[in-house]
Amino acid sequence: MNSEYKHIVIIGAGFAGLFAAKKLSGRNVRVTIIDRNNYHTFNPLLYQVGAAEIEPDQIAYPVRTFIRKKANIDFLMANVEKINFKKDTVVTDRGDIKYDFLIFSPGSSSGYFGIKGAENNSTTLKSLDDALRLRNHILRMFERASKCDDPSERDKCLTFVIVGGGPTGVEFAGAFAEFVNGPLRKDYPHIDSHEVRICLVDAAGQLLGAYSPKSAEYAKRKLEKMNVAVSLNRTVKEVKPGEIILGDGERLKSHTILWTAGVSGVAIKSDIKIADRKDARVTVDEYLRPGGCDNVFICGDMAYLEQSGKPLPMNAPVATQQGIHSAINILRLINGKTLKPFRYGDRGSMVTIGRNSAITKAAGFEFRGFIAWVLWLFIHIFYLIGFRNKILVMISWFRDYLFFERSGKMIIPSE
Repeated sequence: MNSEYKHIVIIGAGFAGLFAAKKLSGRNVRVTIIDRNNYHTFNPLLYQVGAAEIEPDQIAYPVRTFIRKKANIDFLMANVEKINFKKDTVVTDRGDIKYDFLIFSPGSSSGYFGIKGAENNSTTLKSLDDALRLRNHILRMFERASKCDDPSERDKCLTFVIVGGGPTGVEFAGAFAEFVNGPLRKDYPHIDSHEVRICLVDAAGQLLGAYSPKSAEYAKRKLEKMNVAVSLNRTVKEVKPGEIILGDGERLKSHTILWTAGVSGVAIKSDIKIADRKDARVTVDEYLRPGGCDNVFICGDMAYLEQSGKPLPMNAPVATQQGIHSAINILRLINGKTLKPFRYGDRGSMVTIGRNSAITKAAGFEFRGFIAWVLWLFIHIFYLIGFRNKILVMISWFRDYLFFERSGKMIIPSE
């Protein structure tokens, strides 16, 4: 590749990073994607790995396979240690990388709102490793409970607390409840499914705050029908090992506390401060650039941008569109053209609550039930990267739907 071509470095192989790279493929630029993992993760289905509905490799796709026929794109598997914006350099554990333009899209991390013990004593669902650890942990809890004679310990093993009533919390609660009431009930005949407590706790007055109260109530009814105890207007005061203390003083004894309540940016060392918010996200201008860095574009969950008076959501569609737009604007800069402001095109959102139940929001309308669920299936298959992954996920879903069975019931070391 011509070394005189401008060098574009993309940090993060998520939706923003890969779609930006795809837009830059075949252009007269050099592109380097940097990520600590050598694969892209389809995050919208992470919760299904945690609930043993699909296998980890079914939602992961190798970055090098993605760029195989893209001659101007390279990949570096490395940890980003620092960004020297003044010197246009990314410092990694495999050396320093100079850039002419930078697309910074490392994703996000969990936000804990300063709640004591939450970070150290709960598990999250932000990565493939998280999902596999969660699945292993759930299965270990059932194994332990199946041979436990201490009622108190058995109860802690079979009590599962989910903090956060957003899409991740609701979708996992539904998928896990079906796992408990189906495959696990058959595999552990000495454990009565009514012994298993699934508690969904949220500080807000309704589930799924981005949806209408009618849809939120629909989701609540569906979850409660699956024996999920939904507690709204309940804040968390502290999380201890084996215990969560709510704001009203109630204590829930549990060995499994899943934290899905908050999202924040990824902390990164740099020679200038660009993260200007408490949640470690970066306020960007209409072109997705942070103040003082004309050759840097922030995309995905790290970027804070308001549109029509509201912050854009931290989800895959926003990240995808921002990645593509950043790539287009970089090409425009290289060609001496003016930048185009970013405008998010909201094509809708959707959330599934379990078998035959979902909510779809599009064009100002919401619809619920079986049709929304079918649409959810097709949309997720369509955007899943890799033909093999599409086929395997469809097979897993088909098997689960027909036989109430799941394949991911093995405790597999995650290290």
